Amino acid sequence: MKDINTLLNKISNSKDLDFGTIFSNSFELFKKTWLQGFLFVLISILVMLPLILALYLPFIGMMIAQSEDGYLGSSAISQFFTGMSILYIIFVIIAIFALSAISFALEAGFFRVIKKLDYNEPTKTSDIFYFFKAKYFSKTFIIMLASFGISILALMLCYFPIFYVMVPLSFLNVIFAFNPELTTGEIVKASFKLGNKKWLLTFGLLFVSGLLAEIVGLLMCGIGILFTVAFVYHPTYLIYKDVIGFDEEHVIDEIGNTVE
Repeated sequence: MKDINTLLNKISNSKDLDFGTIFSNSFELFKKTWLQGFLFVLISILVMLPLILALYLPFIGMMIAQSEDGYLGSSAISQFFTGMSILYIIFVIIAIFALSAISFALEAGFFRVIKKLDYNEPTKTSDIFYFFKAKYFSKTFIIMLASFGISILALMLCYFPIFYVMVPLSFLNVIFAFNPELTTGEIVKASFKLGNKKWLLTFGLLFVSGLLAEIVGLLMCGIGILFTVAFVYHPTYLIYKDVIGFDEEHVIDEIGNTVE
């Protein structure tokens, strides 16, 4: 972990990065991580599925019950929203934040798995749940609140701001993953600093890698997307690695593993 001033200085003094190099390195790293990426996607689905069902089943059931002759019309939807209780609305809000926090924690854990595989360190499936520890998981809720607040503010300022802040917000996960002791404000500050510094590069990499992961996944009979979707995390990780890097002991570990 680095202090916030060290992070900001490294970002300010960072060298220019090459799109092609990072994209190529993402492919090479993905060769090491594709299996863990697949497990990460499956675990994410299995962990969040019960909460998703609890959120949507009452919604679907109540609308069908209010529909006439088994058909769901606009009047049934209108009646459902009119009859929604305050408790259910509160539950929906809490569920959305809970799903976001769970997803955020799993993604942060996956970034740590990517780092270990990148440095040829041993990994285990439980590493994905690293941030489910009490001292970290509570912070994921706070970070999600901050992220939602920033997104809502950007939406209130029309569409271009949300289009812009999506890049800095994409770094929240990776900065939290490797600097979990920073405060929420410091994580947001570092994310925006890095996102602003490398905005165009990051946007291009996220767009191309996301599009490629989806196309290749669909070509593999649709089910292939479970294997390819994790690819989109690799460019973000490599940008963090090249700009901020890791503690010196990781470099020593890498040299030791290479010698072995």
